[in-house]
Formats: sequence, structure tokens, C-alpha cells
Amino acid sequence: MGKKNNVRLRIAIQGIATSFHEVAAFSFFGKSIETVECLSFLRLCEALKSGEADHAVMAIENSIAGSILPNYFLLQQNHFSIHGELYLPIHMHLMALPGVAMQNIRQIESHPMAIRQCAEFLHALPGVAIRESEDTAFSARRIRDEKLKDTAAVANEQAAKKFGLHILERRIETHKKNFTRFLMLSREANGLGANKATLCFEVRNEAGSLADILTIFKQHQINLTKIQSVPLIGKPSEYSIHVDVEWRQRKQYDQALKVVLRQVRNLNILGEYKKANIQFS
Repeated sequence: MGKKNNVRLRIAIQGIATSFHEVAAFSFFGKSIETVECLSFLRLCEALKSGEADHAVMAIENSIAGSILPNYFLLQQNHFSIHGELYLPIHMHLMALPGVAMQNIRQIESHPMAIRQCAEFLHALPGVAIRESEDTAFSARRIRDEKLKDTAAVANEQAAKKFGLHILERRIETHKKNFTRFLMLSREANGLGANKATLCFEVRNEAGSLADILTIFKQHQINLTKIQSVPLIGKPSEYSIHVDVEWRQRKQYDQALKVVLRQVRNLNILGEYKKANIQFS
């Protein structure tokens, strides 16, 4: 999947080399790709929309830190198609320059989601400031480039190796069965062999209106694996409902959609794709 007509696929990732987004991109598309490094999800979307990248990898939820709500807004605004997903086991390590000991650390920095995943460990450290950065790997690189002897980064083992850092503490994530779900985005829909979909829609602000829609899925034996409400900008107390659904028979899904379409507003199929398995390591 890494090549198209002998041309390397360009995959937009949030972060730099050795970031978890790069690991996810290699895991899904293979090693024969070219990554387009983006220090924000907004920049990632711009790279995909402009054609600078063929696909994009976007984290959408973590088993400890929860959903990344701003990314749901970006999915709605940019009308990309989800054509795949990946569950990546996340192992967080605390790292610093060689020779730096734990007692020398006065500041720890990393991406906000990484900090949330390691909150229990980090908040137990006395006299250490916690700083948010653009990316886990970016934090590791900054320590190397600026030779920061009082700063540690939270990142993966690949970052420690690439930037020559020493791991002070391994596996500092609060829960060891920690994974992040990544979505694979493209400008065009595919859907071949799909058994899962991500949908969004709006319902009437009335008692039972959402329950009625969920009942339709149940009646057609469609499994709902996630429900996420996203506020509608400029419409207080109104929400867009995002759901992930799975099916065994495509016919059941198609029939359910026909019924749902008549009872909701602004139904959008954000993507139809193959369900990914979760494998902890």
C-alpha cells in the first residue's frame, strides 16, 4: 500500500519523525512512503486539502485521555473521507540528555495528550514544571538541539534513539493497556470491503429523538461502538452526533441508513472502512 504507480505516497502526519503519528503511518501504509510533517492538525488538514499529501493520519481518541474533540470539528469542516483506522499501543517514556539524572530535572514537556496519559506519574513529581509542546518527538529533539540539562521529554523509544536521549523512566503511562485510535483520511471515498462506518447527523432537540435513532440501528442488528456529541458552532444547546457503527451484512447497514435518513438532519457519511483490531504489546 506504500506505492502508487511506483510513486511514493505522501502521508501527512501531526508531528515530526518518530512521532506516534509517523509510527501509525508506517504501520498502516508501510515503510515506502514519504511523510509530510505538520506541527498542528490544522496544518495537517491543509496539506491534505491542497494535495501536498495523498492521505493524512489523524489521532481521534486515546484510551486514557479520551476523544480529541477539536479533530471532530476538523473532520466536519474539511469533508475528508475516512478510509481506514488503526489502534496503536502507546508506550510513554521519560527521557533526557545522557548523564542527566532524575534529580536534575526541573521541567518536563510533551504533547498535551501525552501529558494527560501520564498524569498520575507526572503530578507525583515534586518541584517539576509541566510544559505543553506541539509534539512528543519535537520535545525530544528540542532537548538535544538546545542541550537542555534540566528538561525531560515524554515520548516513545524511537524518539530517544533518534535524538540520542537516555530513558530515565519507562512505561510511565497511567494505564499500561494504553492505545490511540488513528483515522486514515483521504480526499475521496473508497469503502471497498467495509464493515464499519463513521456517521454524523443532527436530531430534533426533543426528548427521545436520539434514542429513536439508536433503536433503528439496534433493530437492524447494527453495533454502535462509539457515540460522540459535538457542539454546533453558533447554535447553543444543539449538537452534531457522531457515531461509529459496525455490521456483519452490508444489507443491514444500507437498510438502517435508509430509515435513519428520514428522521435526522444533515446526515453525513464520514467514511466506510474495514474495522481494525486492537492488539496490545
